[in-house]
Amino acid sequence: MKKVHNFNAGPCVLPQQAVDKAIEALKDFAGTGMPVICVSHRSKEWSAVMDECRALWKELLNIPDTHEVLFLGGGASLGFLYVAMNLLENKAGYLETGVWAKKALKEAKGIGNAYAVASSAETTYNYIPKGYEIPADLDYFHITTNNTIYGTEIHEDMDCPVPLVADMSSDIMSRPVDVSKYAVIYGGAQKNVGPAGVTFVIVRKDVLGKVSRYIPTMLDYRTHIDGESMFNTPPVFPIFVMTETLKWVKELGGVEAIYKINKEKAALLYDEIDRNSLFVGTAAKEDRSIMNVCFVMAPGYEALQDEFMSFAKERGMVGIKGHRSVGGFRASIYNACPVESVQALVDCMKEFEALKK
Repeated sequence: MKKVHNFNAGPCVLPQQAVDKAIEALKDFAGTGMPVICVSHRSKEWSAVMDECRALWKELLNIPDTHEVLFLGGGASLGFLYVAMNLLENKAGYLETGVWAKKALKEAKGIGNAYAVASSAETTYNYIPKGYEIPADLDYFHITTNNTIYGTEIHEDMDCPVPLVADMSSDIMSRPVDVSKYAVIYGGAQKNVGPAGVTFVIVRKDVLGKVSRYIPTMLDYRTHIDGESMFNTPPVFPIFVMTETLKWVKELGGVEAIYKINKEKAALLYDEIDRNSLFVGTAAKEDRSIMNVCFVMAPGYEALQDEFMSFAKERGMVGIKGHRSVGGFRASIYNACPVESVQALVDCMKEFEALKK
């Protein structure tokens, strides 16, 4: 099989052992003689997977008993609506740090009074706003912890005077998180914890049941808490792969261990961007993401963009084209992206510089 270095922003690279286990389960799941995609979600074999997956989430993130772990459909895009539907009664505040934060705010505005407390839109979201005040009368304050398109990230768990909600689609399990500081954490699995098709939700139970509006059954977190994420048929295959991916994280030493690796990978690539005369990073240095590294050709070398893209592709680099809304380059170096791939990209950048200087 052709050797490639996968930097796609999602769906993204997954641990090989999780892929191998998934292939086995497609042939025969847990000795049932059936593929995992055909087994009843009410079977004892499947219930064991659901229980194990939930237990791994709780263990790896030290999730307190005050919170429930849910596995839903619809991705973070439907999650935007879930949050507002369940929590927005009077007023909600949002930190607008990118396209997905803006979309989350749009959904909340469709439900009630929601607005941006702070925004970095004026500089094309190349930094995380600071020095703003979170009003104490908000029903909740929503943040997007990592911005895949612009390569910025909130690196610490903030103290918040109101219930804190976070879309952690693209950095969940990449660093330790103090879950007790959050009312809701949610996101699509397809960056760090599995394939597309399942959405994780970590919700503090005491924030629910406080809105006066009718909540449609399928959009009520309590429906899925009561049904243990099986009110309707869950996305069994993505959950299976998620479980195997979390096993891999645990075997590596847990989130603390993967965080150390992630910081080393990011430093390796950012150091080369800062050193290399042909490239320049686009995000404010203090807010650079350790998951999505965004960069462009340096001033005076813009005409080399397409040539470098072809040069890198010939050397096995996949998925480094920047988002269509910003251009340039983006290397998504999620948990399962090996350091060898990051080194290969760095070597590619050095080789290209040597040819052009």
